[in-house]
Amino acid sequence: MRNYLKFYIDGKWVEPSTSRTLDVINPATEEVAGKIALGATADVDAAVAAAKKAFKTWSKTTREQRLEVLERLAAEFGKRMPDIADAITEEMGAPAWLAQNAQGPAGMGHLMTAINALKTYEFEEDRGTSRVVKEPIGVVGFVTPWNWPMNQICAKIGPALATGCTVVLKPSEIAPFSAQIFTEIVEAAGVPAGVYNMVNGTGPEVGSAMSSHPDIDMISITGSTRAGIEVARNAASTLKRVHQELGGKSPNIILEDADLTKTIPASVGSVMMNSGQSCVAPTRMLAPKSKVDEICAIAKEAAESWMPGDPKGNARMGPVVSEAQWNKVQGLIKKGLEEGAELVTGGPGKPEGLETGYFVKPTVFRNVKNSMTIAQEEIFGPVLCILDYDTVEEAVEIGNDTEYGLGGYVSSANLDKAREIAREIRAGYLSINNAPMDITVPFGGYKHSGNGREFGDHAFAEFLELKSMLGYNPAPAH
Repeated sequence: MRNYLKFYIDGKWVEPSTSRTLDVINPATEEVAGKIALGATADVDAAVAAAKKAFKTWSKTTREQRLEVLERLAAEFGKRMPDIADAITEEMGAPAWLAQNAQGPAGMGHLMTAINALKTYEFEEDRGTSRVVKEPIGVVGFVTPWNWPMNQICAKIGPALATGCTVVLKPSEIAPFSAQIFTEIVEAAGVPAGVYNMVNGTGPEVGSAMSSHPDIDMISITGSTRAGIEVARNAASTLKRVHQELGGKSPNIILEDADLTKTIPASVGSVMMNSGQSCVAPTRMLAPKSKVDEICAIAKEAAESWMPGDPKGNARMGPVVSEAQWNKVQGLIKKGLEEGAELVTGGPGKPEGLETGYFVKPTVFRNVKNSMTIAQEEIFGPVLCILDYDTVEEAVEIGNDTEYGLGGYVSSANLDKAREIAREIRAGYLSINNAPMDITVPFGGYKHSGNGREFGDHAFAEFLELKSMLGYNPAPAH
């Protein structure tokens, strides 16, 4: 049983302002796995005050000083990688193989990417007699999700610290264990007091207090579009910068010449991995009508190879994160059937033999129309929708016919054609022929998928203000 009943503020573990706690549920067993304290406005005020005080000195550190701190942070992270993986499996159900090989290492990847970017990043440039300086924006509030907890914490923390900002983190209250371990890592690494602060709590209370706080200069959230809108609304009165990485309903356009034996299993795997709980998953597969039967047959076989089981064992897929999420996914699967989509495999209910735990059958629908609820709403579960098309132009039109614009996928033996189609998709992160994720290039979306970018040196710009100093350089002599 994990009991995390203190917050990390100004370099110390402190008692919360209230005695309220929240049980954290293991989604594979439906049993209480631990308890966290719930913060309130007073805790946010204390954390922000510490971050504001620390900003005065941290913002003036040199590149070399910040590199030294980040390198210590990465070294301590490496030591705790097994603990982080175990925590992620317990708190949100990621199977052991995924937690150990992707969920945990993603955090290290972002820290190292920030370190490498900081080594050569240009914070000043001259234009004639003027100098343009990039300065840290100030105190940054982070609201992070439960689906890839360490990925999102480190994708934000790395660039923020690298650019000289100070931080207040509110991790997901559903999956807070890995954030606690990360905070222990921060302490062990000797990150200066107040540079990093962590307060647990709910979005409506702690998240709202952060997004509306006058001394937080920027708020960054990864979560649902609904939550992102609420954060922006709360932030409006203080005119702080709002950075959002939100939902997705990514189209996956399969061309007739694609190698289906490779493309379809890989595409299905990208949906089923992490129990479908990835915002950039290719959940809308657009199949040419001439190949739809073949594609559905391959997709069925591929999906059924992802049958869930005990995440601490050898299962490829674990449960979804919570009872609420399970109910949401089940409701949308039933909605798909009601609206006329045809079930290829899976469907409502729990898999046989897994009556305990929030397990979902890997599910594939065909004959899905883009007007159907399951084609438009982000299900965030192991559910693939297959839509058919007559022409490539129609496929692109269907692909863009969504309020989201986070990711897109194109598969074709003709690379030039795939590149052409990728340019037509209105989304921020495109994968051609199932290319793997690249954490050195900017990640973020169009439309209701949010604004701003994460990952690599492009993320640095989100945490910097531009100052132009005219007459900084002497005019050339005549």
